[in-house]
Amino acid sequence: MILVTTAGKVGSEAVRLLRERDVPVRVLARDPAKVTALADAGAEVAEGDLDVPASIDDAMAGIRAVVLVSPAVPAQELAVVRSAAQAGVSHVVKATSKAPADSPIARRRWQAEIEAGLAASGIPHTLLRSNAYMQNVLALAPAIAKTSSFGSSAGKGRSGLVDARDVAAVAAEIAAAPAGHAGKTYWLTGPGLISNYDVAAVLSKLLGRTAANSRLLPGHAD
Repeated sequence: MILVTTAGKVGSEAVRLLRERDVPVRVLARDPAKVTALADAGAEVAEGDLDVPASIDDAMAGIRAVVLVSPAVPAQELAVVRSAAQAGVSHVVKATSKAPADSPIARRRWQAEIEAGLAASGIPHTLLRSNAYMQNVLALAPAIAKTSSFGSSAGKGRSGLVDARDVAAVAAEIAAAPAGHAGKTYWLTGPGLISNYDVAAVLSKLLGRTAANSRLLPGHAD
């Protein structure tokens, strides 16, 4: 049995792909009513909360591998790691990003803290690093609809946006067959490096109107 810790963009797709392979999978969900599609696909749903260690322990029963994906709150993910270690889990696949401990970006420092805890646990594990999910572009829709533009602190910096479904596919593959992946870190990326100006150009073409990346966030000098 594989445990997937959340049913977000990566987690729900990982569950779906594992069930397509007829792999037993359990997903932790605060509100089971929101994951009925996963239950219909044959997944076991464990009602619980990453802020409630006892519910994590309950969900961990009988688990051999964990797909650890969450908003990267250290207390939550380290609770999963502790529970997995106590339960004798044989492998953890963690979705993460670039994670220097001295990063000015809090989320990356948190990832570094979580990764350090995972390493200290002694559980064989694999790290899946990615910069940003393509699906996050959808969050720009309200700003574009209102102002025909969107803000960015990245300037003309380029990144390898990746489809969250591709990250899920890698996570599912490794969780189902972890041999050879312990101690490995994989950088997952899209087919090319693009900037937010490139994103704006594509959206403008698709929408048939301007969606310019013209508003820089405070503190950024392009």
